[in-house]
Amino acid sequence: MEESTVSFKQLAAGSKQFARRLLTIGENRLELLTVELQEGREHVLRACLLALGIATFGLLAGLTLTAAIVVMLWSWSPVLVLLLLTLLYGAAGFWLYRRLTGLLREWQTLSATLGQIRKDRECLEKLLV
Repeated sequence: MEESTVSFKQLAAGSKQFARRLLTIGENRLELLTVELQEGREHVLRACLLALGIATFGLLAGLTLTAAIVVMLWSWSPVLVLLLLTLLYGAAGFWLYRRLTGLLREWQTLSATLGQIRKDRECLEKLLV
């Protein structure tokens, strides 16, 4: 009768230890997830502010350049100059759009967290099989 009591106690102790380890792993992964989310948020905010500054000063430079070109070539053909500049700006906008869609396609969210969760799953599968 004592053997079954001892083995039950050992089983209960092993189960408690397994549960503690599982909870610790889960806690570590949640901490990693929150750190990655915070870093991602800061990265996106910094990128948006830089993009806004680039867009603002790029627009000012483009307007100034456009005005200078139009004034310089006004006597030649004002409509043709404006059409050529419109075509040039449209091509640049299309090129930037293509770059943005490529960047969004390659974006990987929370890659380190997902990698750790995959490693944990593989380790647990080895232990349980």
